Amino acid sequence: MAALDQLIEALRRLPGVGQKSAQRMAYHLLQHDRPAAEQLAQALRAATEQVRHCERCHTFSETAICAVCADGTRDASLLCVVESPADQAAMERTGSYRGYYFVLQGRLSPLDGIGARDIGAAQLLQRAGDGQVREVILATSFTAEGEATAHVLAEALKARGLRSTRLARGVPIGSELEYVDLGTIAHALVDRRDT
Repeated sequence: MAALDQLIEALRRLPGVGQKSAQRMAYHLLQHDRPAAEQLAQALRAATEQVRHCERCHTFSETAICAVCADGTRDASLLCVVESPADQAAMERTGSYRGYYFVLQGRLSPLDGIGARDIGAAQLLQRAGDGQVREVILATSFTAEGEATAHVLAEALKARGLRSTRLARGVPIGSELEYVDLGTIAHALVDRRDT
C-alpha cells in the first residue's frame, strides 16, 4: 500500500472521519502544512509510547498513578465512575467534584460482546470496597448501554453494602421547554426535586 493511502486509511479510523474527510486532511497536511504533519506524527508517537493507564483509576497517565489519584486533598469518601478519560476530563472541567474517579474504559454492550469483565467491574468493586469510599457516583452516559452499565454496577455495589447514586438527568440549563426532546422532559419529571 502506498504511503498516501496508508495515511488516509489511518485517518479514516478516527471517529466521525469518512473517506473524503480523511483524504482532505491527508492532502492538506502534505500539500499545505508539512510541519504540522511532522508535529502530529511526533505527538502520536510520544503519546503511544508514554501514555498508559493509571494503576488506581485507569485514566490516561504518563505516571503509574495519575495526578488526580495522587492528590491527597481530594475527598476519599467519593468515587465517581465514568466510561472514559474524556468523561473524567468533562467532570473535572466543572470544578464541582472533588472526589476520586474510576474509569471503566467502556460500557456494557452484550451485542458487541462487551461484558462486566471487559470494563473492569471487578476492579471497581475492589476499589469501592477499600473502606474509605462511602458513595459511588455512577456517571455513565444516558444511552441504553450506559443505563445498563449503571444498573448492573448499582446492583453489584448494593450486594456488597455500598451506597451508589446516579447523576441526575433533565432539562439543560438555558434551554426552552418546547425545544427539549420528550424523553428528557419525561426523565426530568420523574427526577424532580424539592425547591
